[in-house]
Amino acid sequence: MPTEDLPETFHVTTDEQLRAVSNLTRHRIMAVLRFEPATITQIAERVGLAKGSSSYHVRLLERAGLVKVVRTRKVRGVTERYYAMAARAIVLPDPGEGGPDVLMRHAVADLEASPADGERHVGMMHLRLTEGQFAELGARLQALAKEYRALSDPSLPDASLVFALFHPAARAQADGGAE
Repeated sequence: MPTEDLPETFHVTTDEQLRAVSNLTRHRIMAVLRFEPATITQIAERVGLAKGSSSYHVRLLERAGLVKVVRTRKVRGVTERYYAMAARAIVLPDPGEGGPDVLMRHAVADLEASPADGERHVGMMHLRLTEGQFAELGARLQALAKEYRALSDPSLPDASLVFALFHPAARAQADGGAE
């Protein structure tokens, strides 16, 4: 199944699904499957796992409905399965007040694991916006991300885009609005 045939979104709604996506190794496996199907062996090589570990994590993702077998073929009497994401995007539930933001934790872990000498564009800005500006910026960031996702080519190296636009918890304005 080519990625263009995938449903747009898969909403994580069960505890089993949330546990499956909360694991960093499974997050990395899903990243491998984001643009093209892969076998357990291919996944293991790309993520740096033993085949047995890769198989275990893929089975959990498959049981949770996050990945699925999209094609099989016989190789020397063994059935080789190709796995792909169940949808183009996985939508996680809101972590709720004080809950862990799994997506951001994985993003930070991936950033920390990326080559330090590689090109990166990382920054943080503190803004003061009206609710309208806040909503407009959020919509523009989403649109820009979708535009570039449509340009993604599986033959090119992976790149990760993470953004978070949020109102931080209330705190004293002691910093004078410094950036």
